[in-house]
Amino acid sequence: MEQRTVALEPISFAEDRTAALLGESPAVVAIRQTLEQIADTDLTVLLQGESGTGKEVVARLLAAQSPRSAFVKINCAAIPQELWESELFGYEQGAFTGANRPKSGKFELAEGGTIFLDEIGEMPLHLQAKLLQVLQDGEFSRLGGRRPVSVDVRVVAATNTDLQAAVEAGGFRRDLFYRLNVIVIALPPLRQRRGDIPLLAQHFLSQYSRQYRRLPAPLPESLWRRMEQYAWPGNVRQLENLIKRYIVLGNPDALLTELADAVPPPAAAAEGPAAEPVAAASLLDISRQAAWQAERGAILKALADTHWNRRQAALKLRISYKALQNKMRALMAETSA
Repeated sequence: MEQRTVALEPISFAEDRTAALLGESPAVVAIRQTLEQIADTDLTVLLQGESGTGKEVVARLLAAQSPRSAFVKINCAAIPQELWESELFGYEQGAFTGANRPKSGKFELAEGGTIFLDEIGEMPLHLQAKLLQVLQDGEFSRLGGRRPVSVDVRVVAATNTDLQAAVEAGGFRRDLFYRLNVIVIALPPLRQRRGDIPLLAQHFLSQYSRQYRRLPAPLPESLWRRMEQYAWPGNVRQLENLIKRYIVLGNPDALLTELADAVPPPAAAAEGPAAEPVAAASLLDISRQAAWQAERGAILKALADTHWNRRQAALKLRISYKALQNKMRALMAETSA
């Protein structure tokens, strides 16, 4: 497949972080509504969902929409056991060998903002008690410290495991679970929102075409069909990576093969008679299709830029709100066809 290198606009962080919430599936619409309702509060939020569903994307979007926009992330699964307490809560001079000066922890760095505890189920039990104190009193002590440190942060936690089961098994504190379980947002796996796949794919095509300065050919219809049938065990992240490969390598046949094993073959009865080959499309059809593709891309970009606020997107596109609604209905009808 021929590709051209072109000069394209850089990706804005605002556009990138909305990707996982593109779509009109009921679950995604409900998540966007919940974020709008809680953005200006300091309520603790627990994000649940499989790996790759966009939990960090949702956490960052929540922070960006709130007065607590400063964002500090902690990957609980990646911190060595011996560094847990000092990473989260900091330490005083002389707390251990090599502690030549005091150091602030992640909670202090997140003061006034949002702290994101990814994979919260991996946190050791002895530190869960200290986290509970922060949630209850807004205070903690640095490692080796004697005076309490006060912090004002919003805690957003995420997990891809069953915390309730971990509580029953003794691996997670029950009191901490209920402290985190104030607002629970469940992110659906991609296989449960298949109608959003075209929107997400189009978003990633636009985003990474600009980032990598490539202009790939349109995705073939056979690949679109395969993508809508595929189970997507890696969820939105897997789809994103597949689109990256397509833009850089430009090999749809390799992607068809990659997705083939998990797609059940269609029943013979459902296949129907083979379509007659078409010699050539009319210029009018080609023009209409190209215009719709450009229009669809502009609509999706406007929605992404405005965090899916339709009235703002309509203003950005310089069309009426009703016209945007009609175009979105046509887009969704195309998606579900």
